Amino acid sequence: MTLNTRLKPVRPPLQGYYSRTMAYLCVAVTFLAISIEQGFTGPTTAVILYSLLYPQLVRFVAVRLRRFERLQSRLALLALDAMHTGIFITLCQFSLVPSLVFLMLISFASIISGGTVYLVAGWMLALVGILISSAVLMPEPQFHTGLLVASCSLISGATFTVVVAAFVYHQGRSLEQAQRLINAEQEKTSKLASNLAKYLSPQVWESIFSGKQTVTLETHRKKLTVFFSDIRGFTELAEEMEAEALTDLLNNYLNEMSRIALQYGGTIDKFIGDCVMVFFGDPVSQGAKQDAEAAVSMAIAMRKHMKVLRQQWRSQGITRPLEIRMGLSTGYCTVGNFGADNRMDYTIIGREVNLASRLENAADSGEILIPHETYSLIKDLIMCRDKGQIAVKGFSKPVQIYQVVGLRRDLGAAPSFVEHELPGFSMYLDTTSIRNYDKEDVIKALERAAKKLKDKVII
Repeated sequence: MTLNTRLKPVRPPLQGYYSRTMAYLCVAVTFLAISIEQGFTGPTTAVILYSLLYPQLVRFVAVRLRRFERLQSRLALLALDAMHTGIFITLCQFSLVPSLVFLMLISFASIISGGTVYLVAGWMLALVGILISSAVLMPEPQFHTGLLVASCSLISGATFTVVVAAFVYHQGRSLEQAQRLINAEQEKTSKLASNLAKYLSPQVWESIFSGKQTVTLETHRKKLTVFFSDIRGFTELAEEMEAEALTDLLNNYLNEMSRIALQYGGTIDKFIGDCVMVFFGDPVSQGAKQDAEAAVSMAIAMRKHMKVLRQQWRSQGITRPLEIRMGLSTGYCTVGNFGADNRMDYTIIGREVNLASRLENAADSGEILIPHETYSLIKDLIMCRDKGQIAVKGFSKPVQIYQVVGLRRDLGAAPSFVEHELPGFSMYLDTTSIRNYDKEDVIKALERAAKKLKDKVII
């Protein structure tokens, strides 16, 4: 069945054939009426035969030559129809009714094909046809139109108009139905793409769907800043909690950390249990310095946000003070698609990946560790404390490391945040993140807390 379909010649669309046949049939009927009124002559008989045969000839050639389906070919045929219109007007000796009907036919066809521009072009070509044929034939103008010719011209012209209008209406309805099907398919595809996008980092998904990145097994070297974090004491917590509650806690934590990572422009590589791996500098990079600053700023924001999460978890009965530890490293990594042709993963490998992972394992609760190269890029923006050199597994030489203290703007005389934790009390206030229209709500909440605390002390 497939083979037979391939062997059949592809025929061009029939709508042009039908409308052209109707138009030239109108011309044939009009000249037949002229012949009946004035007697058959060689030119009128030739016009009748030509009008009946010409559409069939065009169709025959179009079937043989597929290039007639192209827009240029269709426009050339429309231009030839306009020239024919001028010749037919000359041959009917400028009889008023047939001339107006012929102009109406070419106008209708031109508007359907391309609107006002094609209409003007059709009139101009019809005028050219009139001038050329008049120069050759030198007819005697006869503006009067007999009753039979006028009736036949008007009836055939009206029939053409009604039939073509009905076809255009039917075509419009078909296009409308096709558009609805296309919209439904697009919506279905959009939902599918949205679901699939959740398995990829937004930056990677966007670069693939925009065509900037090909889905092939290829990699390249690039300077990146790599980030690792995990929850200190998560293994012990997993032994104490039910699986469902632990799943909810972990999903909540990963969702919040992902939101912060995307806020700072990080590419989320993967989640491994409670471990989060993020890198900066690919597929979009702001420059090595800016990428490193964004990565460390993200780590600080995550550490701050853990205070909010601990307060939420405490209200859910989780009293263990969960802390995260983080490690970062900056350097050249191999980034791209790894795996097999039918299953690949967009990730990074290299020395800096291993170093960031080792520093995360070496960090204490709430600590952010970075090597010297990362420190040299972010020291103007972020305050760090020198922790000397440590031996790192897999590295032959000791590594100089620094502990990230915080953003310099938050450590001055007027820090932008206030935080304090005691048994039964936890507060974290970041004035830079509070929206203007939320200030009153925050002030009222603090006043209610202060009133409750005072009442409790009095009692």
